[in-house]
Amino acid sequence: MTSHSSKASSIDTKPMVRIENVFKRFGTHQVLNNISLTVDTGKVCCLIGPSGAGKSTLIRCINYLEKVQKGRIYVNQQLVGYREHNGRLYELRDREASATRADTAMVFQHFNLFPHLSVLQNITEAPIYVKKETRAKAEAYARELLERVGLTGKEDAYPQQLSGGQKQRVAIARALAVRPRLLLFDEPTSALDPELVEEVLEAMRSLARDGQTMVVVTHEIDFARDVADIVVFMDNGQIVESGAPEVVLTAPSHDRTRAFIARVNRHHRG
Repeated sequence: MTSHSSKASSIDTKPMVRIENVFKRFGTHQVLNNISLTVDTGKVCCLIGPSGAGKSTLIRCINYLEKVQKGRIYVNQQLVGYREHNGRLYELRDREASATRADTAMVFQHFNLFPHLSVLQNITEAPIYVKKETRAKAEAYARELLERVGLTGKEDAYPQQLSGGQKQRVAIARALAVRPRLLLFDEPTSALDPELVEEVLEAMRSLARDGQTMVVVTHEIDFARDVADIVVFMDNGQIVESGAPEVVLTAPSHDRTRAFIARVNRHHRG
């Protein structure tokens, strides 16, 4: 199994994601409280922490599926969802905001495949209708991606004919079809039966080895240890600590992190 240290070192090192002092609340509930984080190009960042820590909300904000009340998020040097003028932020119109998401794709917990479309149609939908690629080009690339995630021969299958692990691998191929600079994952294995988890994680490991920039919300601690360049532990809407996996997952400096890792390890053994 190849670890994150084997990734190419020639990758552009400008930050792919830069989050500055972000606050987000739903009503009176503060979900994100002064979050700042940088993820360099070609790196993998794993967000871990208990339910309700704000991890999923954070990546939804990166993809502008949620709007922040305060702070700034940049993807590939571009401010997401807003333009800045004289130090003030102005919300973009939907079409302009969509353009700021062009470098980002997201893989959700529950696949979100179109049930009435075949696997090939699911993957080619966005390249053809959003990116305006020719059908021939989109389908050729879709077949390459299906081979990459181990699903050659499933082009004409429909989602209901696939296992959960296969659906999630199709969802990964669909996300890659728009050639994103940044790939976001929201608990990609938590809806899967345990025996199907590994095939999805292996597809993600392959992306990491190829230098795909990823931010992954996960409860798979072994995966984070194996693949992440940076592990971020969140609790109560804050980043408690972050750093290399061998530090955060093996010798964390905060009591809250230690307690969380111990609980996850006990659950794993049990």
